[in-house]
Amino acid sequence: MPFRLGIDLGGTKTEIVALDAAGAVRLRRRAPTPPDYAGVISLIGALAEAAEAELGGQGSVGIGIPGSLSPATGLVRGANSTWLNGGRLDEDIAARLGRPVRLSNDANCLAMSEAADGAGAGYRRVFAVILGTGVGAGIATAGRIEEGRNRIAGEWGHNPLPWMTPEEYPGPACWCGRHGCIETFLRGPALAADADGPGARDAGRLPGRAAAGDAAATGALARHADRLARALAHVINLLDPDCIVLAGGLSNMAHLYDAVPRRWRDFVFSDVVATPLLKARHGDSSGVLGAARLWDAG
Repeated sequence: MPFRLGIDLGGTKTEIVALDAAGAVRLRRRAPTPPDYAGVISLIGALAEAAEAELGGQGSVGIGIPGSLSPATGLVRGANSTWLNGGRLDEDIAARLGRPVRLSNDANCLAMSEAADGAGAGYRRVFAVILGTGVGAGIATAGRIEEGRNRIAGEWGHNPLPWMTPEEYPGPACWCGRHGCIETFLRGPALAADADGPGARDAGRLPGRAAAGDAAATGALARHADRLARALAHVINLLDPDCIVLAGGLSNMAHLYDAVPRRWRDFVFSDVVATPLLKARHGDSSGVLGAARLWDAG
């Protein structure tokens, strides 16, 4: 293939990139994501065909999705873009394009990208976290995605927040049907609501407000960092990755990289915690770049 196409299917926007053989980006486009299954198939087909027409060739196609394919049924499950659930997305896109495609969870694609040439380059086992409107994670070992027997490796956001305090228990209701999932505490809207009450959505301004002495922002950020530390301590106790990489909108909050490692020491079952907490090198592009690499392993 002269180039590799990667597509990041997000809840609000879909991005496509084309990588050449050296890994350089030759094309990048974004478009709004349609809120229906047929529209998603049509959009992905149109983006891939337009990219190939512009580049004058045909590439491999890898797609990161907010969910996973069931190994039992081949259907999408666990997508918070709920119109994808129950669809044979890989087969339907392959039929639209006339060739096979590869799909993986968007956090898996993040892990793949950051392990290849991002913040996790040079580390054998990378645990990569998305902290944004939703919360998820993926694992890459020796440069390859760990999907697991049930294809749910890294589904960290739908475990319960560990070491809950009485004030936190049983936790907010989650769209998955349970209460107290890590995602319900750590997602951006949850942080905003902790500071400013139900309905608040903008967490991005909280660090600036805290620096200016805003007590509500300061308290919410401290609770969020403590919860993230507990949640990641669980990961270190179970997986002991060589590094943890943060991506998504909340990964831009600089205080996390000092506060969280200081706090997780109280919960990790070890006399030393040398695990580095790193910011994703490719930022919002990590997922789409990882999707383009889904065919790299052959």
